[in-house]
Amino acid sequence: MGALLRSEPVASDTSDPTCADPVRVMIVDDSLTVRTVFTRMIGLETDMEIVATSNTAESGLSELASATADVMLLDLEMPGMGGLEALPKILEVAPDTKVLVISSLTADGAEATVKALSLGAADTMLKPRPGGFNDDYKSTLLGKIRALKGIAPDANSAAPATKGLGKPPQIVAIGASTGGIHALNLFLAQVPKNFDLPILVTQHLPPSFIPVFAQQMEIAAKRPAVLADEGVRIERGKIYIAPGHGHMVVRKSGGSHTLGLAYHPVKSGCMPSVDPMFDTLAEAYDGHVAGVLLSGMGRDGSDGAQSIVSAGGTIFAQNAETCAVWGMPRAVTELGQAAAVLPPAELADELLASAGADAWR
Repeated sequence: MGALLRSEPVASDTSDPTCADPVRVMIVDDSLTVRTVFTRMIGLETDMEIVATSNTAESGLSELASATADVMLLDLEMPGMGGLEALPKILEVAPDTKVLVISSLTADGAEATVKALSLGAADTMLKPRPGGFNDDYKSTLLGKIRALKGIAPDANSAAPATKGLGKPPQIVAIGASTGGIHALNLFLAQVPKNFDLPILVTQHLPPSFIPVFAQQMEIAAKRPAVLADEGVRIERGKIYIAPGHGHMVVRKSGGSHTLGLAYHPVKSGCMPSVDPMFDTLAEAYDGHVAGVLLSGMGRDGSDGAQSIVSAGGTIFAQNAETCAVWGMPRAVTELGQAAAVLPPAELADELLASAGADAWR
């Protein structure tokens, strides 16, 4: 075991010399098989290079003293310190390194992964069962690594926020994806318990992680968390979470509002998607909606945001500097749909200031 406790040297020819700025990747996993497979997958890409591999969190931390990594693939279940314990230390030592958590399929793995995402890990990939390292898995992994490199332009290149505040909100809806759980925690920590408008959340996550995520949101939001389902009535003082297998939609029936589930394909390809939530809210609440888009890749939510704005509601977007991936917030910012583009806690302050007396108890 002595030799295995050291970080393995990495061949220097894994990157294309013509690539001026390759994505620098570090792999920290106690499985030699996993390290080997990931190294082969990444090493074949002309725009990526492996800067180090380690089989313990301790050795991975040591490598960060001399190796600069854009993205770290981090296993959580390792002997010794373990990835979850090491994560805050990694983010402190290398704040510019985006951590992609490689998590197991177990219930314990889901709990640890959601905790890691709340602490600042940018994204997660499920560790496949034996034989699961196929082309689809490789494509998804490489796509996540490239997105975490930071493909968004500088925030100064974005169109300025030009929309004013809309109608006083009667409900808050939040959409998030990559990096969104950390941002959600920062946002909700700023919202006091006596702000009791209902809060709806659509977060892109594997379905098996949603129950653990809902439990965490209950703590962060300081209010009961309810998993969305058909016919669930929306009540003040609660937070509602989209399940992993369907879109959360809202319907108005008489003087009350209820949740439903929809399963139709959407333009973004996401399940659940933010767009159906925003679209149905805009109609059901006649624009009395505050929509929030936090860190995430892609454009999910931008069409629904237009529905909210057209109905007289307000959209808030996270700024580029604090996003793991400035995709979803970038889309609404560049379309001029956002009333404010700020870090998560400051977005919460803007929401609270604009909500009016009826939002409080």
